[in-house]
Amino acid sequence: MVEKKSKIKKTVKKEIKKPAFAKASAGREKYLEAVGRRKTSIARVRLYAKKSGVIVNEKDYLKYFSIPRLQKAVISPIEEMKIADKVGAIVKVKGGGIKSQAEAIRLGIARVLILYNSNFRKRLREMGYLTRDARVVERKKYGLKKARRAPQWQKR
Repeated sequence: MVEKKSKIKKTVKKEIKKPAFAKASAGREKYLEAVGRRKTSIARVRLYAKKSGVIVNEKDYLKYFSIPRLQKAVISPIEEMKIADKVGAIVKVKGGGIKSQAEAIRLGIARVLILYNSNFRKRLREMGYLTRDARVVERKKYGLKKARRAPQWQKR
């Protein structure tokens, strides 16, 4: 008889590490960085441990986004994790419209929070902050008025 070899599974314990902030050069602070995208907006988010608040394109997020709904969207990942007083973010965002930029920042902040603490992943996923909305505008096609809108048909 042929004996079957039993497969021995080795269990690997996952160690929870403290956040590995990027090495700072002389005179600069350490930070974690992530990118968020939505439509044509790209947001580069840097998370600092010692600062508080969110600065977008060198302005406070409350001034950059005048609509309260967008202000809430930007800060929501930090507020949901209850670490608003512990961390701050500096964001560079370009492209797209104001709503697209706010959602790109939200995704970027959520991604950088996972680098900060990997235990946040499950809660952020449940709230839908880690899902990238991949919808973009369809391009206009030759011979059509828009992406799918054909010219009006005439019988004569």
